[in-house]
Amino acid sequence: MTSPHLLTPSPGSGDPEQYTVGVDFGTLSGRAVVVRVRDGRELAAAVHTYRHAVMDRYLPHGGAQLPPDWALQHPEDWRDVLRRAVPEAVAAAGIDPAAVIGIATDFTACTVLPTLADGTPLAETELAGRPHAWPKLWKHHAAQPYADRINELAHARGEKWITRYGGRISAEWQFAKALQVLEEDPLVYDTCARWIEAADWIVWQLTGSESRNACTAGYKGIHQDGAYPSEEYLAGLNPRFADFARTRLEFPLSALGSRVGTLGTEAAAWTGLRPGIAVAAGNVDAHVTAAAAQAVEDGQLLAIMGTSTCHVVNAPVLADVPGICGVVNGGIVEGAYGYEAGQSAVGDVFAWVLDQGVPPDYLAEAAERDEDLHTLLTRKAAGQPVGGHGLVALDWLGGNRSVLVDHHLSGVIAGLTLATRPEDVYRALLEATAFGTRVIVEALETGGVPVREFIVAGGLARNELLMQIYSDVLRRPVSLAASDQAPALGSAIHAAVAAGAYSDVRTAGAAMGRRLPAVYTPDASRADAYDALYAEYRLLHDRFGTDGQLHRLRRIRDTTRTAS
Repeated sequence: MTSPHLLTPSPGSGDPEQYTVGVDFGTLSGRAVVVRVRDGRELAAAVHTYRHAVMDRYLPHGGAQLPPDWALQHPEDWRDVLRRAVPEAVAAAGIDPAAVIGIATDFTACTVLPTLADGTPLAETELAGRPHAWPKLWKHHAAQPYADRINELAHARGEKWITRYGGRISAEWQFAKALQVLEEDPLVYDTCARWIEAADWIVWQLTGSESRNACTAGYKGIHQDGAYPSEEYLAGLNPRFADFARTRLEFPLSALGSRVGTLGTEAAAWTGLRPGIAVAAGNVDAHVTAAAAQAVEDGQLLAIMGTSTCHVVNAPVLADVPGICGVVNGGIVEGAYGYEAGQSAVGDVFAWVLDQGVPPDYLAEAAERDEDLHTLLTRKAAGQPVGGHGLVALDWLGGNRSVLVDHHLSGVIAGLTLATRPEDVYRALLEATAFGTRVIVEALETGGVPVREFIVAGGLARNELLMQIYSDVLRRPVSLAASDQAPALGSAIHAAVAAGAYSDVRTAGAAMGRRLPAVYTPDASRADAYDALYAEYRLLHDRFGTDGQLHRLRRIRDTTRTAS
């Protein structure tokens, strides 16, 4: 373990230790963790739940109804995390706030918003009644037709950057969402002076000045080899889109872990921290977690599993891997090519089962045993032999992020009978997400990116059945990040680098991060049984992913809803 370079104690601090604060902005809440710099010990954490959650039906305060596949958020919810979670965590840690030497944040991505030149969100202007003025959450999937056009034109023109994204730009990323704004609400687009990832916007709130990080620019903003797509290409999408990157995106990019500014007086008042401490470059929740899980070396595939799953892995070589989300030089740590893939819905898929309702006797049993419904269904499903439910499912209830990169695909469950029980469907969907991860692992390895270790972080790592299913399906040991707040810890590690306590993220992660190796190992007989089920999954995957039936069903749904 590498010792930190100890800084001069902060003026007015009687604490001989130094600390950093990491803040993780998730889909439904934000959390702050206070971490000791010399060894990564987490002293305290606090969580603030977003008051507006995910706005997918209506704008706030009785505003406009939203079309299908929309998902928006409220910027004030994000500020409230700084106002509430950070001071609560510092108070719970029992430390002198003057001993905090830096703060860093991570965010879901691509969560992006239009602002004025000074960073004011358009959602907080007179345009608040227009849906496109609001931040679009990562799982806003209504931009799929625009992503299709981006991809078609890129291939027609032979754009070199398209292969860095597995051949397909996602509807979740910056350009598809921005093109949707331009063509569906030109007034909002014209008023938008800056189009910015929430990961960078929240840093703007902390420092009072704009910055842009290399991670979101590379993975979500099509920034490759020092440039965004050309104005000629963008004009081919829409003549008024030609200057989009130059006027609304361009800004010097900051390396991950770098110091982009200091904590301003207003943000210091929100957080209770000392003005002038280091603020690190913004980052994505998945990518920042790699340091916390000690998963920054080549071949360590990290899966951050929550409402969705993001997979990140480093490699020494640049390879074109069909269907991945992107590859960025230094996208995770300096000196390596960082590859990203993902699944748009994982925890959301499991929650969907509960949202449909379970029989009254299940509710009574859960109450009698003082179990939540996830625990109840997991316990019932765990008693089944592999294949005992007779089902196979496609995990596309939120579309497919990798390797098909199509958010107008949808879920399928095959094999249902009158004897099928809720735990059968639940287990089949647990298995479907593991099969989807196996597709990603096979794509990476076929494309020349070796995977030598599979590591899991995030709340779903606590589900023992799920982790064992992944180990059996992948035929690999599953290691776990030791921290329950791994993204926030990862941000705290980056804050330590920005503050100068460590020379780089690798060194800081070695001292402050931790993982538990091979917590789950595959069982040969179950793995054999899963091979047979996986073959059925691939048949469904390859047929429904390409034959257009799921697209036709979605068009029927959307046309019917619009007509009504």
